[in-house]
Amino acid sequence: MTEASKSSRAPDKLAFLLSLVPYLMDHERIGVAAVAAHFGVSATRVREAVNLIAVSGVPGETRQYQHGDLFDIQWDEFEDNDVIVLTHLVAIDDAPRFSAREAAALIAGLQYLSSLPENADQGAIASLMAKLTRGASATPSQLAVAKSESTDAITVIRAAVGNNVQVEFDYVNSRGGQEHRRVDPLRIESVDRDWYLRGWCHLREAVRTFRLDRMSALTATDAPSGDHGAGLTLPDTLFESTAEDLSVVIELPEPGLALIADYAPEFPVTHVGGERVRTTLRVAHFHGLKRLVTRLAGLVTVIEPAEARDTVARWAEEGAAQYDAPALPPAEA
Repeated sequence: MTEASKSSRAPDKLAFLLSLVPYLMDHERIGVAAVAAHFGVSATRVREAVNLIAVSGVPGETRQYQHGDLFDIQWDEFEDNDVIVLTHLVAIDDAPRFSAREAAALIAGLQYLSSLPENADQGAIASLMAKLTRGASATPSQLAVAKSESTDAITVIRAAVGNNVQVEFDYVNSRGGQEHRRVDPLRIESVDRDWYLRGWCHLREAVRTFRLDRMSALTATDAPSGDHGAGLTLPDTLFESTAEDLSVVIELPEPGLALIADYAPEFPVTHVGGERVRTTLRVAHFHGLKRLVTRLAGLVTVIEPAEARDTVARWAEEGAAQYDAPALPPAEA
């Protein structure tokens, strides 16, 4: 082997070693053949790497390598049974670790991802959660993430996309009316905790966006989806205004504009003092403001028209009144 070819393999060897040590730490006892199959390398290369690990370490105070300064393995198991068992680690335990709270937050996020249909069968997420638990500075708090209400709908829609068929459902629109829709599903997207279907609506003969939690009686049909081809381009913004939409002027801190970018991408912004700015939204109905105001509680003020202000004010008053309602008497035993 030439010097050039040896040099070209050096980064690969280092990358393999850096991946191998954490893998062996996660498997207290594992055969060489299993390690070779996991990394897609030969058993000989695994044995060479293990021998190299066993003479690696960090020098102690004497600047010399003493017994406790090197990695170590159970040599009898390795030489007689071709099994790798790490018995001593060097420097690894001194690496910075996540706090118990940080690990718990990351695990909660991974639990949410694992609840989604496209991730439900992936063992990698479970393995990563286990690593976070073992690697935290203390035992993370036990958390349970509720299954998304839209999970079943996502499953139906993804199956329909895979089979290239239409879906149909009853839908409560932003004005509170209920309609039956038949749609060619094109894309599923999420904004915060809400999921949306974007597809070609046969009722409107145009691309429309539907919130999954407003759907009911969702089913995949036997009718094939239309061939929309390159002539159909989905817009970058999730919410598209129509000629029937209503204009609403709101006021909020300027940094909050990024939070309403989907609602007001093309309207000018006016500074009204300090960090406060005003801009215009387009909504299908004034009742649609309720969710926006809730999501940005304390930030958004509805300025005009008066009907929009009254709609939001009445809704807030009705919600506040619930806290003033007398408690129900305890049930008799």
